[in-house]
Amino acid sequence: MQPAITLAPSLQENQHTVYLLAPEPDFSPLGLSEAEQQWVSQKLKGDEGVLSLNRYHHWIFLVKAPKKQQAPQQDEAWRQAGHKLAGLLKKEKVQALQLGGGTQEQLLLLEGLLLSLYSFDKYKTKKQDSWRLQDLTLISSELNMEQVRELQQLVSATWHARTLINEPVVYLTATQLSRELEGLGREAGFAVEVFEEGKIQSLKMGGLLAVNAGSTQPPTFNVLEYKPEGSVNSKPLILVGKGVVYDTGGLSLKPTAGSMDLMKSDMSGAATVAGALYALAANKLPVWVVGLIPATDNRPGEEAITPGDVITMCDGTTVEILNTDAEGRLILADALSYAKKYSPELVLDFATLTGAAARAIGPEGTVCMGTASEAIMQELKQAGEQTYERLVEFPLWEEYEKQLESSIADLTNLGGPNAGAITAGLFLKHFTDYPWVHFDIAGPAFLTKADSYRGKGGTGVGVRLLYRFIKHHYKLA
Repeated sequence: MQPAITLAPSLQENQHTVYLLAPEPDFSPLGLSEAEQQWVSQKLKGDEGVLSLNRYHHWIFLVKAPKKQQAPQQDEAWRQAGHKLAGLLKKEKVQALQLGGGTQEQLLLLEGLLLSLYSFDKYKTKKQDSWRLQDLTLISSELNMEQVRELQQLVSATWHARTLINEPVVYLTATQLSRELEGLGREAGFAVEVFEEGKIQSLKMGGLLAVNAGSTQPPTFNVLEYKPEGSVNSKPLILVGKGVVYDTGGLSLKPTAGSMDLMKSDMSGAATVAGALYALAANKLPVWVVGLIPATDNRPGEEAITPGDVITMCDGTTVEILNTDAEGRLILADALSYAKKYSPELVLDFATLTGAAARAIGPEGTVCMGTASEAIMQELKQAGEQTYERLVEFPLWEEYEKQLESSIADLTNLGGPNAGAITAGLFLKHFTDYPWVHFDIAGPAFLTKADSYRGKGGTGVGVRLLYRFIKHHYKLA
């Protein structure tokens, strides 16, 4: 639960206080003694980012972000400082505090702080720490509560995405994922329509049905729509998310040690889309957005598709299955085909699609590629820099298409040993006839070790990036 946040014009005495230091700090609002000021000034010459002054009945935390050359790195330094502050607050069991300093710096530190407060302990029978930051007062004459609430809703959206990713498949089946999406829709204010297996069959979504064939659980196809009155766009922006709630690899069982351990996170793309819709609707941005989430698990059951099978996709394309572990592209292809009915302005898909993308750039960024204009790509990259969910664009050169040629069908579902992230993207491109960008989030979607405010486990990567991009693209910022 997030703390209750209020605004006040000036610092109050005898309260836990966080004060953000400018390059030339002004200590006068804090009432520090001359000796304390000298001690702080000496410490600031080092690398310490957060200094703590114990006043016995309250703490004063002085925060300094390291000086960076570029604005995105400087912003990220303040978020990182927020994470470090969260650790100190937890250590000292601080439940209420006031925060003073520069307006923009406060918002950035607050973002890192709030994101760091997330935890997933649903299945712990013994709660090890009941500490919670309950009240936070921002000291500013420039901030308004609309800015604060917007940030809080964006953080909540990221938390929801993380929770969906962290849920095990014993709970989060495709059917339960649909229920969770419906709950988020009711909470934030967007519509959710769930297609059950019969409707999926009538739509001839051969990719989704084929991946689901080895499972005892039915698939779902989820249509999330946020269309407020007065939307600034006459054609929708469509977000597509891969919803493989667990991936064994099917009959092409994942071969490497530990490779199945994290596969509850293979629906991270779906979580990104759900989180983005939540943030947009909760903050009432006047943008028409549709989310499409095909959902299933991928199991090696008796009826599972086999390497060598040929399936027919939603748009009539035939696909030779060379590897059943290349399943995400199959369900995404049906969703991308379905998106054509909207004549969309732009389609963005998010998926933990390939190990090749993760190996290429690791968890530090997201691989992207697509057919959208250069201007769109630059806006997306800029949003990635601003949120520090950075993007690396891969090429969709036509030479790579030869790897997807089949002797018995229109396409194969697997390319050669090289450029796996690109051939997966080219497979998806076949099912689009609109401006489109694909985001392979296999690297940053789920972390096995805690990393600052991103935490451990599901990160919700893409939610903040999408929100920033949409606000800028539709000139709502």
